[in-house]
Amino acid sequence: MFSALGSALHRRRIVVLLLTLLVTALATVYGGTVEEKLSNGLSDYDDPGGGNVAAREIIERATGIDPQQGHLLLVRTDGRLAKDTAPPKAVTAAAELLRSRPEVEQVLNYTSPDGAALISRDGRSTVVVGATGSMTDQESARAVEGLQKAIDDDPTLRGRTWLGGATPGHVQVAEVSGTDLGQAELLATPVILVVLFLVFRGLVAALIPLLGGIVSLLLTMAGLRVATEFMNVSTGATSLAFALGLGLSIDFGLLLVSRYREELAERGPGAEAVWRTVATAGRTVLFSALTVAAALAALIAFPQPYLRSMGLAGVITVVSAALFALLGLPPLLALLGNRINSLAPRRWQRDSGAARATEGRWYRVAQAVMRRPAVFALAATAVLLLIASPILGVRFTGVDPTLLPEETSAGRVAAVLDEDYDARATSPLQIVLETDGAPDTARLADYTERIGAVPGVKSVGTPVELDDRYWEIDAVLAEDPLTDSSMDAVEAVQDLAAPYTARYTGRTADFLAQRESIADALPLAGGILVVVTLLLLFAFSGSVVLPLKALLMNLLSTGAAFGFLVWVFQDGNLGFAPQTGLEATTPVLVFALAFGLSTDYNVFLLSRIKEARAQGLDNREAVAQGLSRTGGIVTSAAVLFCIPVGALAMSRLVFIQELGLGAAFAVLIDATVVRAFLVPSLMALLGAANWWAPSPLRALHRALRLDRMEHAAEDTPASTPAPDRTAAPVG
Repeated sequence: MFSALGSALHRRRIVVLLLTLLVTALATVYGGTVEEKLSNGLSDYDDPGGGNVAAREIIERATGIDPQQGHLLLVRTDGRLAKDTAPPKAVTAAAELLRSRPEVEQVLNYTSPDGAALISRDGRSTVVVGATGSMTDQESARAVEGLQKAIDDDPTLRGRTWLGGATPGHVQVAEVSGTDLGQAELLATPVILVVLFLVFRGLVAALIPLLGGIVSLLLTMAGLRVATEFMNVSTGATSLAFALGLGLSIDFGLLLVSRYREELAERGPGAEAVWRTVATAGRTVLFSALTVAAALAALIAFPQPYLRSMGLAGVITVVSAALFALLGLPPLLALLGNRINSLAPRRWQRDSGAARATEGRWYRVAQAVMRRPAVFALAATAVLLLIASPILGVRFTGVDPTLLPEETSAGRVAAVLDEDYDARATSPLQIVLETDGAPDTARLADYTERIGAVPGVKSVGTPVELDDRYWEIDAVLAEDPLTDSSMDAVEAVQDLAAPYTARYTGRTADFLAQRESIADALPLAGGILVVVTLLLLFAFSGSVVLPLKALLMNLLSTGAAFGFLVWVFQDGNLGFAPQTGLEATTPVLVFALAFGLSTDYNVFLLSRIKEARAQGLDNREAVAQGLSRTGGIVTSAAVLFCIPVGALAMSRLVFIQELGLGAAFAVLIDATVVRAFLVPSLMALLGAANWWAPSPLRALHRALRLDRMEHAAEDTPASTPAPDRTAAPVG
């Protein structure tokens, strides 16, 4: 199949390239509007079927107020405020401004019932609350822009009033994310260009994967634009698409270009070099793409729109990168021929690739490791477990407005509330009771009293009738919503026997519901990930041992990445401020991404080992030559992948920093400790058992022609491994 594809792409190279150009142009036009369709809000992190979501919908139907939306105006006053102090001019102006807004349904200040908590501890500032109805992201952006302009234009408010709260926070998260992504692209691109030139040893070769990254990103944007017609797609999808699309395009481009250069050196330009490249490296790219896509597709098992959209964005990105690598890149290589080595220093053109598969440091590393396989296997495992050990103390938290940088108004408001206010009266625990008609007031009063007696609950409001069926009770927590004490308090309230069916919402209850929902979906997502990965690796290798071993190694490398994240962010190392915990969705994303990429690099290595065995080499020599052929490719691919992904760590948003740094570290640890030491040592220890499969599975593998190696690799004698005389990645 791959040989026929390669031959067809060579024959129709001009037509295929023109079609690629046309599709890319159409994708650019259609996908250019995707940013306007993306969603960004706390609801993206909710299970749509959760009780907390139902509680919010009940409140909104009855009051017109969306508990996950709203404005806060933080007003600094000249004098000290108290509950009985007449509102200063600035506070009155802030309240009037909020009342003038069409989206605002209710305005509260410190003179409102139970409003004393809206005054800071020093009495020098106060918060005016504007509760709003539900708004789209576009409506929210317009509302925030209008409010900020009104504040800037009012001399009474200008310089002493800051805009914060849920709605401005959502809008500013999207703005900060977009700005940071643009800066990351600007900073990463020149670095990537330099490293690509060094790795590919030539300017023409270096520009090919960059071209692939651009094409795959444009195709991904078009795919996401289609997805927005059927589901919410989070703004975070674009950050993932940028990093993953560029990284995978480099990976796949590196693999195909390196193999094509080998074929050029062996046979010269022409159809044979192209179809041999597609038959070997193309097959590897397909299986690599399938394994990464399968890992990211597991995210769709989670009900949260944020995780689902990230999974969908990942799958679309992988498919886009693979399509260019398999259909767009071979015709381009056919058109270039020997010009693939153009614009390179003469010394590189002369010397690069002169080493045989039995020479070079990666071959020597493999042989050294396999001389003492047990020692290296135990040492590598111990290192990974040591790095993973901080995960034993991991804590999780939700998306918090304090994560915004203080140069944003919402970030500043959140920081002041965190430092200067006794309680978050603006984000209470909201309990919605579903009665069967007229409630028993005595039972309601008893329940309210028991809520107030729960440790961590500061005060409880009087039950409020929402309609003839639902009542609401608000409980103000003593600590910030996402602290351990607040979560313990809310769990204790949820454990109380309620007089009627109870549903809970508010930031604390929403986070607890999110955490429970993620935990409930983990078995299904993990099952999808494990089963599909094992099936794909069995189809690729014909072994049941290698897939299980890959699964174990992936768990070790991803565990090390988690431990590293806890050490960096939760414990506050490497210059990062300590956090109360990791954002709850980040470990899920990092695991899926790291697991897929680890399998991707494993396929790179296994493809060359399997090819060497097909040539008649014994297990150890095949492993050594496989590592020699791919060691530089995998290391270079990992370094190049870490540049765009690691650039996300420069974001001002902690949850994006966690995703970027976690994925980059997982890739680096996999490409070094795992591939260089753990893989060859375990391959040596297991010997021929690496390739074992039960007889029925072997028969199935043969019947489906999955064991058939493309003949591009079959006619090279084992005794005379082909020299690699063309430019290849360093390492």
